[in-house]
Amino acid sequence: MDRSGFGEMLSPVIREPEVTRTARKQSAQKRLLIRSSHDENLANSTPRNQMIPRTPSLFRQPFTPPNRSLPKHPDISCILGTEGRSPQLTQSSGFLGNLSMVTNLDDSNWAAGFAARHLGLFTKTEPNNVTEEISAVMLREDDPGEAASSSMFPDFLQSFLKHSLSTVFDLVEEYENICSSQVSILSKMVSRATPGLQKFSKTASMLWLLQQEMVTWRLLVSLYRDRIQSSLQNGNILTTPMVVDWLESIAKEEIGDFSDNIEFYAKSVYWENTLHSLKQRQLASSIGSARPLVTELDPDAPIRQKMPLDDLDREDEIRLLKYLFTLIRAGMTDEAQRLCKRCGQAWRAATLEGWKLYHDPNINGGAELEPVEGNPYRRIWKISCWRMAEDEHFNKYERAIYAALSGNLKQLLPVCDTWEDTVWAYFRVMVDSLVEQEIRLSVMPQNETEELPREYLEANEYILQNHYRRLTENVKKFFQRVLEENQEHYHIVQKFLILGNIDGLMDEFSRWLSKSRSKLPGHLLRFMTHLILFFRTLGLQTKEEVSVEVLKTYIQLLIDEGNTHLIAFYCCHLPQDLAVAQYALFLESVTEFEHRHISLEFGRATITKTVVENIRKKNNGEFSPHDLSPDQDSDTTQEDRVKIDVIDWLLFDPAQRSEALKQGNAIMRKFLALKKHEAAKEVFVKIPRDSIAEIYNLWEERGTHNSLPAEIDNAVREHLCIRAYLEAHETFTEWFNHMNAAPQKPTLMSQPSFTEQVAYEHKEKKYEMDYDIWKGHLDALTADVKEKMYNVLLFVDGGWMVDVREDPEEDHERTHQMVLLRKLCLPRLCFLLHTILHTTGQYQECLQLADMVSSERHKLYLVFSKQELKKLLQKLRESSLMLLDQGLDPLGYEIQS
Repeated sequence: MDRSGFGEMLSPVIREPEVTRTARKQSAQKRLLIRSSHDENLANSTPRNQMIPRTPSLFRQPFTPPNRSLPKHPDISCILGTEGRSPQLTQSSGFLGNLSMVTNLDDSNWAAGFAARHLGLFTKTEPNNVTEEISAVMLREDDPGEAASSSMFPDFLQSFLKHSLSTVFDLVEEYENICSSQVSILSKMVSRATPGLQKFSKTASMLWLLQQEMVTWRLLVSLYRDRIQSSLQNGNILTTPMVVDWLESIAKEEIGDFSDNIEFYAKSVYWENTLHSLKQRQLASSIGSARPLVTELDPDAPIRQKMPLDDLDREDEIRLLKYLFTLIRAGMTDEAQRLCKRCGQAWRAATLEGWKLYHDPNINGGAELEPVEGNPYRRIWKISCWRMAEDEHFNKYERAIYAALSGNLKQLLPVCDTWEDTVWAYFRVMVDSLVEQEIRLSVMPQNETEELPREYLEANEYILQNHYRRLTENVKKFFQRVLEENQEHYHIVQKFLILGNIDGLMDEFSRWLSKSRSKLPGHLLRFMTHLILFFRTLGLQTKEEVSVEVLKTYIQLLIDEGNTHLIAFYCCHLPQDLAVAQYALFLESVTEFEHRHISLEFGRATITKTVVENIRKKNNGEFSPHDLSPDQDSDTTQEDRVKIDVIDWLLFDPAQRSEALKQGNAIMRKFLALKKHEAAKEVFVKIPRDSIAEIYNLWEERGTHNSLPAEIDNAVREHLCIRAYLEAHETFTEWFNHMNAAPQKPTLMSQPSFTEQVAYEHKEKKYEMDYDIWKGHLDALTADVKEKMYNVLLFVDGGWMVDVREDPEEDHERTHQMVLLRKLCLPRLCFLLHTILHTTGQYQECLQLADMVSSERHKLYLVFSKQELKKLLQKLRESSLMLLDQGLDPLGYEIQS
């Protein structure tokens, strides 16, 4: 087994280099200003102890968790709820539904366009070159932090509207980016502030609040993306390593600019002042009055001789150890090793390397010798680290460094000054225990007989025996103890997210609302609301009564703050009676006529669209394929009937005709995939025939000479594609029924009488007449169905269900469904066309299908699977044999003699 690879995977110390998100470098002076302004007056939800919860800042290298491709959506409600959870999926909220099915609100263009025409609703993020100007303006506000952060309310809604279910984790990452940009702006504002002003204390509090929100969104996407993938792979949900990575990413961002703080370490000899003093003493004739110093300079000399270093060296040593621990705390062990080497302490860098498992690639022989990796005496190294951590003669930061490497929680906690540090220490030790357990079970080195210290085994026995159950219990006890001293809102949220306890989090939200409904910060309410929407998007059940209270409170905040253009959307996700009452209450406060008209129009458009989205996505299973057999369509269920009828909501207002087209297309795509052609036809019939003309007329009335937006233009083309397919399928059904309704030729009995003979001749004449009529109708139907099928197979401008224009706000779910429909429908249509041609004796045209499928112009062969191509060739072979039976060559041409 490749042990080095295993060590890389489970290493609790070394992390892969992360990609930086935004360089936000701060000097020591800026951080002092933040702390001084923050300590004077903290808001209700800001921390009581300190502004920046971190060890000294050296680096400022933001961390981006690695992107992971999300697999097909499983039934994740049973995956993610690990503790005291209610069953899957929220129940319907009635007329307006709830947001568990409202995720693909792909209307960012629509919403932005509406807002721009009426109120200039959505505030876009300013480019970097005007950030300074914005900060200068905001500095004059009574509460600069609140004023500068007001744009986050529409920004969050706009982000939600433009993401679909398949990009839900991209949405959460965008939430984090919005917070990150705002944190950057507020940091600049705080750095400009005059210390002592109360209004900048509020800004510092806002800065801390948004920093905590930013890292909480980061934790959320890391945990739930990892939980989904872990469950799909092996059924285990172990978040401990994710929590460690998350806490180290926070620390890494707060380290600052390292090069500004260590210029005094740019030397290749350590303890150079002590070395200089010792050399001077050798030259001096008398050293009776000199203070005691070590007489040797090996790394163990101060401990072995119990003698001090020079004062300057001792100060440098303490500072260096503190920096090294800060780097270890941030998961930057490689950087810590580089710092040791720069300071002339390569031996210390080597001590940080001993965690790697030993691996000799040459053990099985080979043509060339390869380098050996890892530490063959890893167990001895770990024992030494544990003993150093326990030795009181060493500096507390040096002990903490080796405590982190050896899983010694007792010696790690004394240097943990903040909530984040303490959580990291506990989870870091848990990871170490899990690694050791896996090593002992899987790759225990044969040459290591030394046992880890008894204290280590006793302290971690709960993990080594039954780590999953006991780990969860230990985490609960830990959180309960730590949070008794630190009841900050975001720390409580982070606790429940780590535990996966959504019900507990909802109970906490309820307590917050009941205790201080009017005092909860607006941005905290925004976070709570969008967190609930995230859970509903994943299909996880949140306590309905608590979710409703959070939404109502947030809606009231939007009303109070004048964000009236945002209210309708959030009202849509309340139960029907509450939604109507809440929006009616808002309309009561609108007094100006123009504002009344706009608010009513915006509310109507948003609510009707959301109703359609809710119902369309309710019980929406996988976009599954139908088979290729020519059996009957699937039956239309009552649920299908509800989805068909919901289109009516979008037909009352001609201005929503484009939305009706898009929603109708989405419903029909699903029906076509399920082979429910009759249901799809009913949806198509509901959309008025003049819809496309109406869309163009409305666009022209705006006075613009530009073409339709790409989103609407593509929707129109898709509607025409679906119409072509439905017409082809309907004509084929008519042809198939007529083909199987051919008149039956009469039969004559043996030795008929004169009367029977006359009757037979009469029936035969009638049969010939009926057959001619039937054959003429069949020929007409055959020509009609061939034309309609070719219209689909050779659809103009790129092919059937292919967009012509590129949409900047591409709906990835829609694109995926269209690609699948091409693979599902086009091969089937080709087989049906062959059936028509073969049945009607047009064998030569059957063979021409091969040219059509293989044509590089249309590239239909790309939508066929290997099995389908094999089936098509078999059918063409049957047609070719019929041509041979007719005395023609295999392609249908006369054989030249």
